[in-house]
Amino acid sequence: MVKLRLKRCGRKQAVYRIVAIDVRSRREGKDLRKVGFYDPIKNQTFLNVPAILYFLERGAQPTKTVQDILKKAEVFKEFRPNQTKFT
Repeated sequence: MVKLRLKRCGRKQAVYRIVAIDVRSRREGKDLRKVGFYDPIKNQTFLNVPAILYFLERGAQPTKTVQDILKKAEVFKEFRPNQTKFT
């Protein structure tokens, strides 16, 4: 199972990457893909929305913190969980 969660990057100041990662991996483990960046001190967020929607459509579960970040960025307005693509 894949989760969207935070991965700490900063040494002195906490800055995080939002990554798609296997649930069995540790927090600093190998990620599948980096899909965003979050800086809680400067309150900045950078998101790769198409990549996030790709993982959400395939069943990835965001953690509570990541879910709050995505709600603020209004990513869930574009997400339709039962949407099927025929191309």
